[in-house]
Amino acid sequence: MTPPLGDIAHIGHAQLFTPDLDASVGFFTDFLGLTVCGQDGDSVYLRTFDDYEHHSLVLTARDQPGLGRIALRTSSADALQRRVKAVEESGGTGHWTEDEPGLGKLYVTTDPDGHELALYWDSEHYRAPDELKPALKNQPQAKPNRGVGVRRLDHVNFLASDVALNADFQSDVLGARPTEQIRLDTGRIAGKWLTFTNKSYDVVYTEDWTGANGRLHHIAFATDNREDILRAADLAIDTGVFIETGPHKHAIQQTFFLYVYEPGGNRIELCNPLTRLVLAPDWPLITWTEEERKKGQAWGLKTIESFHTHGTPPIKP
Repeated sequence: MTPPLGDIAHIGHAQLFTPDLDASVGFFTDFLGLTVCGQDGDSVYLRTFDDYEHHSLVLTARDQPGLGRIALRTSSADALQRRVKAVEESGGTGHWTEDEPGLGKLYVTTDPDGHELALYWDSEHYRAPDELKPALKNQPQAKPNRGVGVRRLDHVNFLASDVALNADFQSDVLGARPTEQIRLDTGRIAGKWLTFTNKSYDVVYTEDWTGANGRLHHIAFATDNREDILRAADLAIDTGVFIETGPHKHAIQQTFFLYVYEPGGNRIELCNPLTRLVLAPDWPLITWTEEERKKGQAWGLKTIESFHTHGTPPIKP
């Protein structure tokens, strides 16, 4: 039986590996406007101004770029235990650790493709130091005076060798609700968008054309409005940030977007999906056909080839 929507409250934070830690930190602070809030060895913790927890992103030095841990906060201590039990009853395994600032114990497991997921409940609400205190008491931190000033971590897009299998794990074991999908003419599911909340999506699985496991397509940060994304494009060309594609509007989920690469090689999306919510408790799963997807984005330029081939870590020839 599919668990009730609500045991997973939201995505807490993401971890990225980077071969150039200093340059990656510079990108996320100077270009996106995140704030460094701690460091432990080769890991730097950063936060967006409107995320309420200690950190939104962990950057960790590695030889290759890629995705580390995606952390999911549960809605209660009991919800955490229910999801741990569901993981183990489904045949999955995991272990407990307490290795991140501002958080209690995390249950670390993986999806079928090998992406690392950490489930947790205990979390300290961020308290801004005097120099970062906001004027409005219902905001965790003052808006940054540099870069784009992204509001929050929005979603993660996993590359997967088997989209349907991994999406079913998110639905059947963690309680996500699928909202949209791509079905090829063969019947194979090539992409699936799922939500834990009333956002239209929190996690995405898209097919890894290489057949590899555990890779990343992108993580995404939400902006206040579309103008922020246009401003980000101008900032990118002024500061040497590589724009892969955009600004355009996706047909699937209708997200206005810009894709860039951070210096370590990971793809980052700036998105403005804030106006689209899935409020219907009986929302029907929207299926896009192969023919419909050939039309590309809702409007803007056609989808470029690298959008289907670039992932991290890179595949060695």
